[in-house]
Amino acid sequence: MKGVDQARAAKQAPEQQETPVLRPRKSRPGKPARKGFVRFLPVIFLTLVMAALAVPMGLGVAPGFFGPTFLGTARTPTPKAPAWQQIPNELSRAQVVAPLDPSAPVPLPADVTRQLNATLTPDGGGDFTGVVQDALTGLPLYDRDGAKNRVPASNMKLLTAVAALRAIGPETRFSTRVLAGPSASTIVLSAGGDVLLGAGQSQPGEVMGHTGLETLAADTAKALKDRGVTGPVTVQLDDAIFSGPALNPAWSLDDVAAGETAPVFPLALNSARSSPGATTGPRPQDAALTAAEAFASKLQAAGAAAGFTVSPDVERAKAPAGKQDVLASAESATAREQIDLMLETSDNYLAETFGRMAALSSGKPGSNDGATAAVSAQLADLGIATDSMHLADVSGLALANQVSARQFADVVRAITSGPDTRLRAALAGFPVAGLTGTLGDRYGDASTSQGAGLVRAKTGTLNSVIALSGYVVDADGRLLVFSFIGNGLTPGAAGNKVALDRSATALAACGCSGG
Repeated sequence: MKGVDQARAAKQAPEQQETPVLRPRKSRPGKPARKGFVRFLPVIFLTLVMAALAVPMGLGVAPGFFGPTFLGTARTPTPKAPAWQQIPNELSRAQVVAPLDPSAPVPLPADVTRQLNATLTPDGGGDFTGVVQDALTGLPLYDRDGAKNRVPASNMKLLTAVAALRAIGPETRFSTRVLAGPSASTIVLSAGGDVLLGAGQSQPGEVMGHTGLETLAADTAKALKDRGVTGPVTVQLDDAIFSGPALNPAWSLDDVAAGETAPVFPLALNSARSSPGATTGPRPQDAALTAAEAFASKLQAAGAAAGFTVSPDVERAKAPAGKQDVLASAESATAREQIDLMLETSDNYLAETFGRMAALSSGKPGSNDGATAAVSAQLADLGIATDSMHLADVSGLALANQVSARQFADVVRAITSGPDTRLRAALAGFPVAGLTGTLGDRYGDASTSQGAGLVRAKTGTLNSVIALSGYVVDADGRLLVFSFIGNGLTPGAAGNKVALDRSATALAACGCSGG
């Protein structure tokens, strides 16, 4: 939901989905080329050092990041640019991954408040709320109407990520299966929640396109040939694991028409896009049927060599009850890899799919209502207050969502340092300021460049809404979590993003311990 749709600004309707600018991971096909790589080269080196010295990016490192048994190495705090925020002269070959020092000084709330009150100001109308907490202790360092409900935009995806990791598990994969149908010449394509299917060969090293329909069709053709099937083969589609309306009534139809999202099904190509690299434009209104028809076409090509034909028409039908005869199957990338993609690119369709899959894993219907109920229940089980929340969807596109900055700060703290270590899987999905995802084209001017490579945060943007929730290590070596949300803002006012970025940069540069 990046940028401002000027044509709809006066209607308070959501904007276009946030689009990544830089995607350094090879597992992200079809994204725009890096912009200004040379300009950001020092920042990239800086990020390598930060990843090594400050931020735990894996399950094995993160628990020790805040563990009570950690034996820290003392550092002498410096007020402006500590060693881990310096551009290195050379890269060390030695293993230097280490947890943060839990004895690093905690910022003084008065100093944090003074700095943020100077930066967190709206450009025109509206207002900002905000919360900053010490990640290790939960000590509040800043609170401006932190309990006030707000429209959070795509920050909602943080709640969905937490719920999915708890309900589904980080290493879970979604299976797409081809089952023998009620007759020898009928097969059933059974949807299992993978909406990142590719049209070609499976790509095991990728997230989008991990399972390719061409590979699945070839495996199916071999199985049918081995059984002596000569055709014509009829392909049926079973996508009944999702229920209720495929299109959320809380969404603006203008946003659906603009391609911000689409009716949600448990099977899709390219997250219901026309190609892996597409981020805007029209989307299929029946993504499951579109994928099934593409599979039938691939099976026709594979069947020509195997001695059978395939009917081009695909019909919906329920898979046979009882023990199922599996002809071929393929698994998606892991949930953690998909959640990384969801957060980094702010993918609305993928978020809604994960909400429904979390609902199914929790024993709830695979519907929008089931998804919002599952997210609320998982947050409550985590110890986060949910009584004041109202969730209309799980992607953040709906203007009816109501969540406070304090609740988002609590969620980020649960991810970085809470007792449920499954949530550490979401750390890598936070966009990095000036480098990746929806923060890739920000933090480039003089007032925010000190935060480049250091701030990691989920963005959120609607016409009159902007939000930023994430984490940063300050100049004294203390991990801080934060959430800033603006509502009622002047649509298109460029200063509002800058206000958020300056505020997060102030935290990164903060030597606010009074020492």
